[in-house]
Amino acid sequence: MNVLLGVGITDGPVVIVTYLLAGAAFVLLLVRRPSRRWRRMSWAAVSAVSAVGGGVIGLGLTWLLSDRLDLFDADLTPVVRGWIIAGFVGVGLAVASIIRSTWRRAIGSVLAAALFVGTAAMGVNVDFGQYPTIGSALGISSVKEGLPSTARAGADAPTIDSWRPPADMPSRGALGSVDIPGTVSGFRARPAVVYLPPAALTRNPPRLPVLIMMSGQPGRPENPLVVDRLGAHLDAYAAEHRGLAPIVVSPDQLGSPDINPMCIDSARAGNSATYLTVDVPHWIRTHLNATLSPGSWGVGGLSQGGTCASQLGAEHPELFDAILDASGQLHPSLGSDEKTIAEGFGGDAAAFAAAAPAAIMTAHAPYKDTIAVLGVGALDVRFKPGIETLASDARAAGMTTHYIEVPNTAHDSHAWRQIFARGLTLIADHWGLDR
Repeated sequence: MNVLLGVGITDGPVVIVTYLLAGAAFVLLLVRRPSRRWRRMSWAAVSAVSAVGGGVIGLGLTWLLSDRLDLFDADLTPVVRGWIIAGFVGVGLAVASIIRSTWRRAIGSVLAAALFVGTAAMGVNVDFGQYPTIGSALGISSVKEGLPSTARAGADAPTIDSWRPPADMPSRGALGSVDIPGTVSGFRARPAVVYLPPAALTRNPPRLPVLIMMSGQPGRPENPLVVDRLGAHLDAYAAEHRGLAPIVVSPDQLGSPDINPMCIDSARAGNSATYLTVDVPHWIRTHLNATLSPGSWGVGGLSQGGTCASQLGAEHPELFDAILDASGQLHPSLGSDEKTIAEGFGGDAAAFAAAAPAAIMTAHAPYKDTIAVLGVGALDVRFKPGIETLASDARAAGMTTHYIEVPNTAHDSHAWRQIFARGLTLIADHWGLDR
């Protein structure tokens, strides 16, 4: 079962075989008449009209759901639109193939329609990169509960500069899910996911910098580390730096996939901000070998989590000196500004304006030693202007600012993986782990 759940569905044999089967099914439905009751020219005309009609319906749905109703809070890429249209083209042909057909052809047409829908969904996922395996698509986590027992860093713990890896140090870090209670905030969070680098798994570990990472919305705490492969990037960084890498904690800033608390304290969705800046840091200091003094803690995330990172990182320079924002927005959002103000801020437009990262940066400027890494996909037409503006605002506020634009990507996991990889190196080096 574990082998099946781990099968990749964004590249590899499963994707290739699925594409070939769907192509073969489409050609067979097109060239073979459903039964002898169809004349060849009549079937050719009907099949063509049905396929084109299905494509038109698919095109209309992409316009309605994305461009008109904005259900996804992000623009669909041309590749995603193409796959949706292609899926409806196939379904249109399959539906026409049932008319005046044999019972075998009818069953085959229904199965082909299901194959076309599944293939289109796979194509969309390949472009977006959200579900790398069958298990992730089914919502089954690959992260085990709990963390390996580790030695506590004492008064004689080595510093980063003096650290020398022991011969028995693991070659890779460890992932595990843990419960971080909302003791002060009362916020009800799902289990967090924690990454411990190889150096943290030794008998006399050093105290290490901390990076708090957040998923998008909807999303799960494991997404930054697993789906967007930050865990793999951390292992690669540690392999080149004596087993040293930041401890990464990915808490649940949402409470539920269908809720956006906007990383603020509110009666509407709970005290998310207090949870992330009080409860989570307290748990980290109590349970992990993290640095205790300011100057080596960061906060990051993707999409909604990226917006949260810029908010919290700008608001709390006493806690965070690093920000990693992948495709975040210029301000917390529930949709339109009017809806966000009414539902998220109780009608208080001034509070809404003050919660924007740029406004927070202006209020706390100048920043003395804060690094901000802000990235976006080059084709992300909706979020790119905001990240560009925020990078300019961060630079003006005195932050050491790095802008990353990932070619040939949009608002998708492919962009976030590269932003995280490059951002990790910049921030870890800023903390001195490259010495």
